[in-house]
Amino acid sequence: MKKVFMSGNEAIARGVYEAGVRFAAAYPGTPSTEIMEEFAKYDGVYAEWAPNEKVAVEVAIGAALGGAKALAVMKHVGVNVAADPIFTVSYTGIEGALVIISADDPSMHSSQNEQDNRNYAKFAKIPMLEPADPQEAKDFIKLAFEISEKFDTPVFFRTTTRVAHSKSVVYLNEPQIPEDRTRLVHNAEKYVMVPINARIRRVEVEKRQEALKKFVENFPENKMEINNPKVGIITAGMPYNYAKEVFPDFSYLKLGMVYPLPVKLIHEFASRVKKIYVIEELDPYLEEQIKAMGIEVTGKDIFPYTNEFDPGIVKKIINSDMSGAVSPYKESLAHRPPNLCPGCPHRGLFYALKKSKAYVHGDIGCYTLSYLKPLEGLHSCICMGASIGMAHGMSKALKEKGKGKVVGVIGDSTFLHSGITSLLNMAYNNSDALIIILDNSTTAMTGMQEHPGTGYTLMGKEAKKVNLNVLVSALGIENIRVINPYNIKEAQIAIKDELASSGPSVIISQGPCVLFKRANLKHVSALKIDADKCEGCKTCLTLNCPPIAWKDGITKEGSKRKGIAVIDETFCNGCGLCAQVCKFGAIS
Repeated sequence: MKKVFMSGNEAIARGVYEAGVRFAAAYPGTPSTEIMEEFAKYDGVYAEWAPNEKVAVEVAIGAALGGAKALAVMKHVGVNVAADPIFTVSYTGIEGALVIISADDPSMHSSQNEQDNRNYAKFAKIPMLEPADPQEAKDFIKLAFEISEKFDTPVFFRTTTRVAHSKSVVYLNEPQIPEDRTRLVHNAEKYVMVPINARIRRVEVEKRQEALKKFVENFPENKMEINNPKVGIITAGMPYNYAKEVFPDFSYLKLGMVYPLPVKLIHEFASRVKKIYVIEELDPYLEEQIKAMGIEVTGKDIFPYTNEFDPGIVKKIINSDMSGAVSPYKESLAHRPPNLCPGCPHRGLFYALKKSKAYVHGDIGCYTLSYLKPLEGLHSCICMGASIGMAHGMSKALKEKGKGKVVGVIGDSTFLHSGITSLLNMAYNNSDALIIILDNSTTAMTGMQEHPGTGYTLMGKEAKKVNLNVLVSALGIENIRVINPYNIKEAQIAIKDELASSGPSVIISQGPCVLFKRANLKHVSALKIDADKCEGCKTCLTLNCPPIAWKDGITKEGSKRKGIAVIDETFCNGCGLCAQVCKFGAIS
């Protein structure tokens, strides 16, 4: 076997390919994105970015009902979007195989919440596997497809950020030669979920549960390690590595399948150790089920409910048996809050929005960072696509109170993900809100992925490109204008005009992401500040552009300034926003 160094996401993609899977659909989202990007590189595969996670799952279900082995990939909040088809495909089963990857994000490194998607497995009655490292990620995903085929069920595959992005040695196997088993199977009683059929399939789900409960007792990836019998640890996924590193001599029950749980195996382990700790990030998912078995364990009464663990946290908590412990590993690096890139097209737009003093509902994307000081350009953010509906709802609630028009901002990829129906609702119900679509020609936040508005597919092929102007008009919006976000004055005038108008309106702010490979931006060279003209007003600093900094102690005769703004020319790409806001013509 070939030995390589892989991240968990790379290993998952490899395992999918080794399993003979050649069909996958997804919507990008950290920490899952690289799975599809890596899978798409293999020969003979079909991979697509869908407009959202619900569509990705439905596409994968269709492929699986046609006899294919199919994969759907998303981050944890994407499962919320896809829950509708997921819960029902649990009833129908599939003809081929279907695995759904949920990449959870403890500590919310790049997410708006910290939900524990193990609960979805129990709720939907779908088996779930969880690997602890890249090697297991590769091996377990192959097992997931085997289980799906054997039990006629979709299978959840859960990773977390640390598994997805950490790297280790992975042993590769020869890919399975895919067997073409695609076919059309007409079985309406099994796949048409009207009540009369669904009631029958509901019983079949319980029969499947009983078969899975027997299967899990002998599942080889549920591993018992009996060492020191005084202390036993039940865990799964990455927390196993944390505990094993600091307590190598304890006894362990490491669960590879976290739903359903192996009841007999857990009882056997409990009978062989004196004290049991359940170590799991986020919810007491394992703990509650084990306690329901009548087994006394110690879990969330001492371990935190929030954030990632690490070896230091596990060691300190168990050694002291005290709650609220924190990691002894101290970071010595200076804090580096996230920021929009130099030359980002969103910066000027949000500068103009702040000046308008409007209430701005935000959405999920790079532009969410504009809520930070000093831009402070948006005031709410809930989930993908919510800004439009929230702006509409607030406008309706405030309309008769003279509070003025509200704004919703949304990126192009997010608009196509889940904003279209909300904008249709605005037009249908005669909203009085202003929506600004931030069209930067890519799914920037997760690493420049394609979407229906870019004109290219995940496989790199040219595709139909959505015309946002035409689409917005087709939804019933009559008042539409397109602006250049690098022209602050143009943006301010457009926002002022639309806030003063009645009825729903849309501004499309078109400026490609500065990192986008096809943007071909032609800004001028880096800008400079003329020390003789700078009055130290700090207006340029309110753009929060990374190359612009403040240098104390430089005074000028006849001026009140106590320092000067400076531009790091190696970092500046000459977008020109700072020159537009400078009142003294000091930037050129």
